[in-house]
Amino acid sequence: MTDVTDCPYYLLTRASLATTGMLKQLLAAANAAQIRPAYLGVLMSLWAEDGLRAAVLGRRAGLEPSTMTGLLDRMERDELLVRTPDPDDRRAHRIVLTVNGRRAQKPVMRVIDQSLAQMFAGVSAGDMTALKGILRQVLANANRLEHP
Repeated sequence: MTDVTDCPYYLLTRASLATTGMLKQLLAAANAAQIRPAYLGVLMSLWAEDGLRAAVLGRRAGLEPSTMTGLLDRMERDELLVRTPDPDDRRAHRIVLTVNGRRAQKPVMRVIDQSLAQMFAGVSAGDMTALKGILRQVLANANRLEHP
């Protein structure tokens, strides 16, 4: 392989960096710069079901516990969520959106929709379905290799 653009790893990495960069710009333009792309898995999970246990939230967001702790610290600092004691298990915490975290949903989802429309312009619905399937398989394979 002599052409770097024939390397799937290169393409995946560059596409990820480009989409993340565009998302950051669009979030800043929408006065939502406090919402970082890294927050999206947690936010989208909580927008679907607020008050999840931290461990459940981490699994849904696809994050390792060590990554989750720091991310929750930053999101709490940015006043998007709070940790509350779990009434059913005093060793656990539930993660609850703040007013700011709830208010961010509509503008952030508009930005995500705008970003996806721009980044995937010209990609057919069938190709998009296939792409999502391929990416899910790549993630599943990576998870199996990481956690045999």
